[in-house]
Amino acid sequence: MLTESTRQADFPSLSGKSYFNTAAEGIPPTVVLDALRQYGQDKLLGMDGRDRHAVVWENAKQQLANAYGLSPNEVGLCSCSSEAYNLAAMALQLREGDEVVINDLDFPAGSTPWLHPSCPATVKLWRARDWALRVEDLVPLLSPRTRLVTSSLVSFFNGHQINLPEMIAAVRRHSPSLVSLDVTQALGRIPLDLSDVDLIISSTHKWILATHGGGLVGVPSASADRLTAPAGGWFHLENAFGSERFQRAIPKSGAASFSVGMPNYPAVYAIEAGLKYIESIGVQAIDMHCKPLVRRCIDELKKLPVRLITPDEPEHIAGIVAFMHPDAERIYAALHEQDIHVMCHAGRLRVAIHGYNDEASVDRLIDVLRKTL
Repeated sequence: MLTESTRQADFPSLSGKSYFNTAAEGIPPTVVLDALRQYGQDKLLGMDGRDRHAVVWENAKQQLANAYGLSPNEVGLCSCSSEAYNLAAMALQLREGDEVVINDLDFPAGSTPWLHPSCPATVKLWRARDWALRVEDLVPLLSPRTRLVTSSLVSFFNGHQINLPEMIAAVRRHSPSLVSLDVTQALGRIPLDLSDVDLIISSTHKWILATHGGGLVGVPSASADRLTAPAGGWFHLENAFGSERFQRAIPKSGAASFSVGMPNYPAVYAIEAGLKYIESIGVQAIDMHCKPLVRRCIDELKKLPVRLITPDEPEHIAGIVAFMHPDAERIYAALHEQDIHVMCHAGRLRVAIHGYNDEASVDRLIDVLRKTL
């Protein structure tokens, strides 16, 4: 992933292509495709294949635990991050007078469960200032009634990375709230310290280079009693086939309660392979490789007639650089014509730099941008 030879071997589809859209869709390495083929072979065994599925399930949980800094009993897998957030909303059992804090740099999955009329809690909006979330703006929103503060560690919108220790310290000082953190745009790309986070959620088809169909959940044991989802199903129940199963449903505690039905085993195979691949390279190595590429991208964009919306502050920069231009669609088309892949939406262009990108591809991106503008 970090050298030309491993890039060619592990990512043959990237030959001749400059791919900067990992924040939307990661490109799987060949080992993930091998894992999907292995799932197919195991599925051909029918019921005998379930023993093999179970082994991969446990291995995937161990890989996820390693990535989150938790134990395998503190992590679980569901179908996507949106499902995880909806299950979290069920677990909280919010009441009239409760408060939830969301922010305006977050992805809809983490914000919208609390915005439906059926949710009795009051929602407060933590607004970005100069494209960054400032903790001093969060503090006035906190109160003894705050039940949840939810945010992404790295914003999908502009790549802003929150100051997590400072945010957690403020929440603990001013409220009894739980802290929910979406690490979709961070997991597999930057080193993580998730100490004192109550709920951790991630998608699987982006920076960890797996497939769609997975939601990665972490609930430390200290928060398990407050984050146990009272959902129907069977896989997550203690008594799904017990003698009292038609009298009551007893969910497993914490993260295990988020795995409500038959696991999406093809995705589980891919998740296990993707996380193992990232671990074999090393997130620290990926980050050290990418930092100068991100820095170069920002410095060169500042020389162009675009509006940079990624805060140029080292502590707030991760793997995404975003900028705006009134002629964004034309810029996007010019890049795509040269097989340079970025994201474009509503005048915003987003560049996501991962371990399979290199200095030559960044220079190519900047060169085409400069000529187009």
